[in-house]
Amino acid sequence: MSIADIRQTYQKFELLESAAAADPHTQFEHWFEQALHSEVREPTAMTLATADAAGRPSARIVLLKGFDAQGFVFYTNYQSRKGEELHANPHASLLFFWPELERQVRIEGAVTPVPAAESDAYYASRPLGSRIGAWASPQSRPISHEALAQRVQDLSGQLGDEPARPPHWGGYRLQAARIEFWQGRPSRLHDRLVYTRNATGGWDLTRLAP
Repeated sequence: MSIADIRQTYQKFELLESAAAADPHTQFEHWFEQALHSEVREPTAMTLATADAAGRPSARIVLLKGFDAQGFVFYTNYQSRKGEELHANPHASLLFFWPELERQVRIEGAVTPVPAAESDAYYASRPLGSRIGAWASPQSRPISHEALAQRVQDLSGQLGDEPARPPHWGGYRLQAARIEFWQGRPSRLHDRLVYTRNATGGWDLTRLAP
């Protein structure tokens, strides 16, 4: 079979303006709850796309760790490639793809670090191995398997069972300026509703051609 012949028919749901929430965060919450209860394998997994100061993009999968009207939160090493790119160009986009529901959500906006207390609280909630790993891994830097294992072993002994959060590790919040909800439909005539923030701080809702 040719790659060009691989096709998937989308026909489970539709997305109409009459059924969409007035606020995109409410609409996201509705879809996210459905993803949680629909056996989506990784409902919090999202593609994070960043760009460096010259506009060269990069993307990777990260995990959503919180969301509300203030934005969408994820955590990482501030000295990683994505951390350095967000420092140079504090704008990013997120993409959720939930194939079991034939849905995508695209979110774009400015990114800022979350307050230290918020990062501290999340860090303390992580499994001990993950907390040690945040200290041990010089994320995005070259390292051998043996060297990383040795760093984990050494730091496990040094830091004990209640390590403090590393200063180079914490959260970011993306405050959305644009959120698009995509629902797969037959014949590639997909539903696309996009919310854009307007000058008054509210949201305008528009249907886009598929």
